Amino acid sequence: MAEPTQSVAAHFFDDLTVGAQFTSPGFTFTEAGIIDFAWQFDPQPFHTDVEHAREHSIYGGLIASGYHTLSVCFRLVHATGLFAGTNNTGRNLDEVRFLKPVYAGDTLHVIATVRSLTPSGSRTDRGYVGMAWDVRNQKGECVLTAKPEHVVMRQIAGD
Repeated sequence: MAEPTQSVAAHFFDDLTVGAQFTSPGFTFTEAGIIDFAWQFDPQPFHTDVEHAREHSIYGGLIASGYHTLSVCFRLVHATGLFAGTNNTGRNLDEVRFLKPVYAGDTLHVIATVRSLTPSGSRTDRGYVGMAWDVRNQKGECVLTAKPEHVVMRQIAGD
């Protein structure tokens, strides 16, 4: 995947509001990319073997691993620039749902919505940002949803 371009300025915890949305650029899956990722991390025949997937899988063809799809989504959210330089770490990833298969040629983008903002009770330099991801293909179909939570820096007075 090419180096992302940042579409918005990085946000500190206090810059965000519940309900704010950020839309990523798109990413198109290729057959070679699906197979390469699968051989490294999820070597099941419906991810690695075009003929087997076409003849024997319930999907009727080669599909991307859910782990591949989720990894691409992380990269797409990063490409928005939302937390560039302000994200300390991920705190958790809840309610991941793989709703539709992703095929070679599918182009996905992520709509990331701020669902909660919780200041840290013990560290004044950070807060917890709960997000909701709605991942859509080129047809507008939702293929994946997830609820990650990030530990994000707060802007210190005088910075």
